[in-house]
Amino acid sequence: MTVLPEEPAILEVRHAVRRWIAAHAPDGDVAVGLSGGADSLALTAAAAAEARSVVALVVDHRLQPGSADVADEAAARARDLGCASAEVLPVDVTGSGGLEAAARQARYRALDSARGTRPVLLGHTLDDQAETVLLGLSRGSGGRSIWGMSPYDSPWGRPLLDVRRAMTRQTCAELGLRPHEDPHNSSPDFVRVRLRTEVLPLLEDVLGGGVAGALARTGEHLREEGAVLDAVAADAEAKVVVDGEIDAALLALSAPPVRRRVLRSWLLAAGARGLGDTQLRAVDDLVARWRGQGQVAVGGGTPDARLVVRRRRGRLNVGLDDRRRV
Repeated sequence: MTVLPEEPAILEVRHAVRRWIAAHAPDGDVAVGLSGGADSLALTAAAAAEARSVVALVVDHRLQPGSADVADEAAARARDLGCASAEVLPVDVTGSGGLEAAARQARYRALDSARGTRPVLLGHTLDDQAETVLLGLSRGSGGRSIWGMSPYDSPWGRPLLDVRRAMTRQTCAELGLRPHEDPHNSSPDFVRVRLRTEVLPLLEDVLGGGVAGALARTGEHLREEGAVLDAVAADAEAKVVVDGEIDAALLALSAPPVRRRVLRSWLLAAGARGLGDTQLRAVDDLVARWRGQGQVAVGGGTPDARLVVRRRRGRLNVGLDDRRRV
């Protein structure tokens, strides 16, 4: 383990990492996703001081000139901080959903592939959590969309969700580390950047401060309550799903949030993708507001046939549409 100065910010970050390791990785072997920015650099330093063994994984998205040098420098810093090893992972950023989403998907695939059996610690802070909750609120897709990020969603660990971003920067200053400043993190082309630099500061000013913390707490409360509803829904699903179909009359006895959770789980297991609140409520109407309506299309299927939900003889079934798309 690395010995670090006992300065206020360093101690706050270390204590957060210590609590996370005690709760989720008691063997003390972890990987850290390191970008070279302040959040992940502070996290790496704290992990090297608190964990038994740390592997640093540096993803090079290759989106900017000199990105390989930035990645190599971050890996060198990880070794200097006491990590057992540091590996640079070059990736190709391709796919739909915009540059931000494609980069995130490429990054997570690379980290998952390189981590072995270790959980991967990520440098998301309370400020990132507030942004995530606010983004989810804008979608209006129900409570699940504003849960925010979980401290541990295997294999992804987020020890710093109670730590402000300013504290990770102060940690780097106390350690004499100069973090890399990614120009994408200040570009107004990205929604998160505008939330960070425009929306949240305005909310803090108008509402008198404390907004980021309040948003993060809201996400945590909803996540805890959602876990209870998920457990109730799992019990209900075991009773209402028969031979892959749902007994509509039996499911109709459940409360709406439980019904929709059962339907969501059942549809995802059947291959549905991109489920939103509108689709779930339309499928729920086949259960609770049955008037002989037709099938409901959901995301998924094939290029030639939609995935649809039908009600027949009191049961819901899901499958490909008989009619070819036009």
